[in-house]
Amino acid sequence: MSIEVKNLIKTFDEKRVIDNVSFKVEDGETLAIVGFSGSGKSTILKLICGLLNSDSGEIITSEGDIAMVFQYSALFDSLNVSDNISFALHERKDLRNKYSEKEIRNIVSEKLELVGLKGIENKFPSELSGGMQKRVSFARAIVTEPKIILYDEPTAGLDPISSTLIEDYIVRLKEETQAASIVVTHQMSTIKRTANRVIMLYEGKIVYEGTPEDMLMQNNEYTKQFVTASLEGPMHIISEN
Repeated sequence: MSIEVKNLIKTFDEKRVIDNVSFKVEDGETLAIVGFSGSGKSTILKLICGLLNSDSGEIITSEGDIAMVFQYSALFDSLNVSDNISFALHERKDLRNKYSEKEIRNIVSEKLELVGLKGIENKFPSELSGGMQKRVSFARAIVTEPKIILYDEPTAGLDPISSTLIEDYIVRLKEETQAASIVVTHQMSTIKRTANRVIMLYEGKIVYEGTPEDMLMQNNEYTKQFVTASLEGPMHIISEN
């Protein structure tokens, strides 16, 4: 078991944004967390990786690193691709003396090749397309061999073809690393192409849990509204948390 969330609760300014949420993600499995804006999706990722503390509940994770892939890559503009990817290997106390510089260069090259970007070590983020920046952020995320990978809106701002490429690499990284993965997304293509299971949140509660195939059947009033992008249904647009 890589991730187990039990009865998680988080409140901001007296508003409960995560309300008694429980789920599990196994090694080598990808869970998509979906829902309208403001439903608490990204908050769950921040709770799992420790950027936020919960009010109550429990998060159990396997030993090992947790990697977070942010919505807009979050690369360091002043560092080249190699230095962006190797940042944790140079700066983390538990890693900075583990590898020689030659070993670090080899690790960076290996991770870049894994995301289809061989030979761009010396380029800077400003020289890369949005899709390439996203893939560099994937390489940076997996440089420490994480047991858990969290993706926050990984295809945000990308054109359909670039989105498909990113979705393919999410699947490939899951297969290569056997990490437990969570993808927060609004996009149906990302859900269908990357996820083994889906949970849908509304007002901080899980209103659906199942496979992408079951979700597309629209047997649930919440999934029907989400899949058809209808204004009619039990969910009402609320502000983003």
